Amino acid sequence: MKYSIVIIAILTLFSCKKNESTTTVQQTVTDSISLSEVVIDTVITEIEVVAPPKSYKEIKAELTAKGFETYDLIDEVTKDTILMKQYFVAFLKGGAVRTQNEEEAKDLQDEHIAYLKNMYELGYADVSGPFGDEGEIRGITIYNVPTKKMADSLANSDPMVKAGRLEIEIHPWWAASGFKMR
Repeated sequence: MKYSIVIIAILTLFSCKKNESTTTVQQTVTDSISLSEVVIDTVITEIEVVAPPKSYKEIKAELTAKGFETYDLIDEVTKDTILMKQYFVAFLKGGAVRTQNEEEAKDLQDEHIAYLKNMYELGYADVSGPFGDEGEIRGITIYNVPTKKMADSLANSDPMVKAGRLEIEIHPWWAASGFKMR
């Protein structure tokens, strides 16, 4: 019985798909036939090497080298050190130039979305989206860049901003580095 459990564990680890050979192996294990009769036809051709996670000090040093501002926050309950990192939030407000016709406005919107997608792909923006009301602030983009000057430059390069349909207001914002939204 002990050997059957070991064999099942080994087969579970190495089986890639259920096929005739797998069924034969499973049947062999079920019938308690000796291990020497089990044939495993799976060959491992590639091994992925996974780097160990970076330490707190390594992450902080990398961010500092790139020009990001950081500080240590001590969690009062766990006493863990949380690495806080500065981001920049761009508030996208309704701009003064709203004279574009429907087709021009749609084209600008498509360019705006493509521009933001590119910012994500380049790693400059982490979160972006519109607000659900028709208020003065139309949406936000959170820029993952080391300086306000850089965030301002990127935000003002947005086609909607360049056309005057949106205006930008930027504020520094602190969040825990590496934490994900829920």
